[in-house]
Amino acid sequence: MLESSHLDRISRLYHITIASVSLSTEIVGYLDSLLRVREIPDDPRALNGLQVANSGTVRRIGAAVDACQASIDAAVASGCDFLLAHHGLFWGGLEPLTGRHGRRVRALVAGDVALYSAHIPLDCHPEVGNNAVIARQLSLTNCKPFGEYRGILIGVEGNADTTLAEFTQRVERVLKHPPRVIQGGPERVTRVAVVSGAASDLVRAAHQAGIDTFLTGEGPHHTYFDAEELGVTVLYGGHYATETAGVRELARHLSDRYGIPWQFLDHPTGL
Repeated sequence: MLESSHLDRISRLYHITIASVSLSTEIVGYLDSLLRVREIPDDPRALNGLQVANSGTVRRIGAAVDACQASIDAAVASGCDFLLAHHGLFWGGLEPLTGRHGRRVRALVAGDVALYSAHIPLDCHPEVGNNAVIARQLSLTNCKPFGEYRGILIGVEGNADTTLAEFTQRVERVLKHPPRVIQGGPERVTRVAVVSGAASDLVRAAHQAGIDTFLTGEGPHHTYFDAEELGVTVLYGGHYATETAGVRELARHLSDRYGIPWQFLDHPTGL
C-alpha cells in the first residue's frame, strides 16, 4: 500500500500535469481562433495549426521563421517547449519520416517541443501579422488591406511622406537588412504597400492601386522591368527579414496573455 506522502506527491504531480495540458490546449485553441487558421485559405502543405504535440507543458515560447533543424535545435537548447513557426514542417509535401524530415520530427519529440505553424493566417492578421506590424514600424498612416491571395487581402497599404532615400533607411532599420531597391517610382514616397515574403506578382496590383512604393521580400528577374515600366519603386527586403515581425509579435502577445517567457530564435538566410 502506498503511504499518504507518496499519494500526496502523485496527486500533486497529477494536478500539475493536468494544468499544463490544459494550458497547452488553451493556447492552441486561442491561436486557432485568433489567427482563424480553419478559415484563412492557404497552400495545403502549410498545415496551419498544431503540427507536433508535446506532453502538454508550456514553460517557454520560442518564435522562428522556419521550422528547420537549426531552429528546432535552438528551441530544445534554450528550453522552449512551444515553438511558433511561420513556415512549418511540410512544405516538401508528403514525406516519410526518414532523412532530414525524420530528424526534425525526432528532435521535436525527444525535446518535448510542441510545434505550431501559421503561414498566410499570420501574414494577413490585422494586429500581429507580418504586414500589419511592419506597416506600424514604418509609421505608415491611414492603413488598409492590400494584395489579394486566394480571395483574401493579405497585405497592407498606407500613407507616407518622405524621400525614397529616407524611406529606404527606415526599411533597413526595421528589417535589420538592407533592401534591394528597384526605383521605378518617384523620389517622393507617398503611398506604400507591404506584403511580406515572395509577393512580387503584386507589382501590377500596386500600380493599379496608385501605390508608388512596394515592399516585399523577394522576386524574379523580370520584376525589374515591371517596376521600371509601371512606375512603381520595388524594395526587396529579404524573404526571411520581412517574415520575422509576425512570429515575434505573436510570441510577445502570448507571453503577455499567459505570463510565459518567450524568445526569438534567429536563423537568418540573407535571402
